Amino acid sequence: MNLLSVLITDPTWSFFLVLAIILLAPLLLSRLHVPHIIGLMLAGILIGPFGLNLIERDRSFEIFGQVGIYYIMFLAALELDMGSVEHYGRRGLRFGLLTFLIPFVLGFASARYVLHFSTDTSLLLACIFSSHTLVSYPIVGRYGLGRHRSVVVSVVATAIATFLALLMVAVIVGRLNPQSNWHFWLWFVVKCVLYSAFVILVFPRLGRWFLRRYDDSVMQYIFILSLVFLSAALAEFVGLEGLLGAFLAGLVVNPLIPRTSPLMNRIEFVGNALFIPYFLIGVGMIIDVGILMKDTHTIWIVAVMVVTATLTKWIAAEVMNLTSGENHDHALLMFGLTNGHAAGALAIVMIGTDPAVRLMDNAVLNGTVMLIFFSCIISSLATNRGARHLVLKDTQPEKNRGSYHGKCLVTYAPGINADIITQLAILIRNPYIPDSLMGLTVSFKDIRNSDNGQPDEAGRKEHEEALRLLERAEKTAAAADVKMKTMNRISTNVASGILHTMVEQECGEVIVSLNDRTTDMPKTSLGPVIDNILEGSNREVMALRCIVPPGTLRRVIVAVPQKAEYEVGFYKWLEHVCRIGEQTGCHMEFRAHSATLPHISRYMRQRHHNVRTEYHEMERWTQLVSMSHQLGKDHLLVVVSARPGSISYQGRLENLPLLIHRYFSHTSVMLLFPDQWGNPEEAVSIFQPNGRAVTRQTNPFRRMFIRN
Repeated sequence: MNLLSVLITDPTWSFFLVLAIILLAPLLLSRLHVPHIIGLMLAGILIGPFGLNLIERDRSFEIFGQVGIYYIMFLAALELDMGSVEHYGRRGLRFGLLTFLIPFVLGFASARYVLHFSTDTSLLLACIFSSHTLVSYPIVGRYGLGRHRSVVVSVVATAIATFLALLMVAVIVGRLNPQSNWHFWLWFVVKCVLYSAFVILVFPRLGRWFLRRYDDSVMQYIFILSLVFLSAALAEFVGLEGLLGAFLAGLVVNPLIPRTSPLMNRIEFVGNALFIPYFLIGVGMIIDVGILMKDTHTIWIVAVMVVTATLTKWIAAEVMNLTSGENHDHALLMFGLTNGHAAGALAIVMIGTDPAVRLMDNAVLNGTVMLIFFSCIISSLATNRGARHLVLKDTQPEKNRGSYHGKCLVTYAPGINADIITQLAILIRNPYIPDSLMGLTVSFKDIRNSDNGQPDEAGRKEHEEALRLLERAEKTAAAADVKMKTMNRISTNVASGILHTMVEQECGEVIVSLNDRTTDMPKTSLGPVIDNILEGSNREVMALRCIVPPGTLRRVIVAVPQKAEYEVGFYKWLEHVCRIGEQTGCHMEFRAHSATLPHISRYMRQRHHNVRTEYHEMERWTQLVSMSHQLGKDHLLVVVSARPGSISYQGRLENLPLLIHRYFSHTSVMLLFPDQWGNPEEAVSIFQPNGRAVTRQTNPFRRMFIRN
């Protein structure tokens, strides 16, 4: 058996060659500034049956290719910011109608009066022109523009245009069916409605239940992928295309998978590493460049189809650009995303060439294949150029790093869920600074010393448990592609160990676990550890009790005390809370004094306008208790408190620990204490008989600030 035959027949060598292409094609063509998508397609042409014929396009390429196109549509919906969809939904609807109607009308005219096809054939060809596939979407992800307004508008327009095109195909083909009557179309509409209702109502509830119950990474990934293909299969069953089902599945599970979560990282990694490249290589393998040399009739059909499809999509993008008042780069990016033809065009042409329909011949099939080839090249180049220009223009170097708050310190103790608290810390941390996340455990006993000179068994077990917690947290962070520094500290006091670490490591905020209350705790106490941290540091402290994974949260309610806007840490904690809402895609509800709400809403409009936000006045802090019946297991209550002596401190805040324990034990809670002026060393602690300290600030500037 010679080498060539091994490459053709042996599955090991075939898979190796595909992996080599996935690895080397982007590396080689990146030096020529050619997008990697084009490189993968050119490699598919080279090794395919119309090139060197090294690999047969067998069933595996069909399966992986189908998975790849579903993956592209699923990722496009999954990476959408639902707040942006609500904000730019009307614009996306307008662009979707434009990018469908303009190619459809002009495409029908060119097919009917230039190529002289029949009316039904021209209508099918117009559907090919008006539909498109997000082939170049991975380029957008590489530039970090998945939530850019032009991308959101283009993705929404893709769903609308593709749905209308495939619906028109169903109408054209159904009209040729002898059994086509009003009963047929009524049943088709009923099936579509039932399918959509099932996916929209069942999938989110099923997803929340599964992700809360099972935390195994492999099981979560397989479960999400199963939902995608179940939705795609049901879509095909009711008469729609599977790619629409994959897109709908991405929309409904979008709120369950935060953008920076480990699960999101796994989904993107597997798709970009294997399934999507397999799809692009498979598309290249069906392209026969030699048909351009065969006869002038085929060349004429190819030329008309390519020019019509490209020109009409460009007109739609320019019309949208003019009506929206955007610049040329936005139009170029929108054109690039909506110009690619792949799965939708193939599905339509296969329907048209079906013996039962026979509306298209091999010349149209070859023209469609070449349209896919040229449109993918044009789409990739336009998307790459538009995305690059937008990144260079929209990024302001002085604002790109965000405000420096130092590292986010996460403390772990036996009995807490390390995965959940780490996932929330990943959402809160500042992603623009290096080493932004740090995990810490503090052990009471030193395993190296004991009274009899032998290793302390209790201390050794405690040390091993601490190391296991840190290892678990480090793995969770690594799964989200976040580097986490960990430290196990031995100290005679947990709070002092945390405070010393905050100073030594320059930590800007600390997340601690909010433990259940004991009967001997004073009603004003959060526990000795948290109390001592609050008294010993002026940094932001977040006491957290999260009973569900952050990705399954549906609403974040933020209770803010009066005059909170005068605190030095106001915008810092507001940014942290906004990151939770932005990454999880859930609704945010701010309840604050009427004088405080304008400061919050202004910041939200300027920095986080895509977050779905509600504002409610809360004139009296006692109204907090009345919110308890409104909160459920999938809510997060963030209570912004204050240290004694601060501007926003109220006497009612002393009972907050008891109120949280009594009325909010059924939901996730975060007690947030913002940054304060000065240093703890500039404060005098007066100990009361109960052992607790009341801190009085002695900084003269602080006293003057409070008086004013």
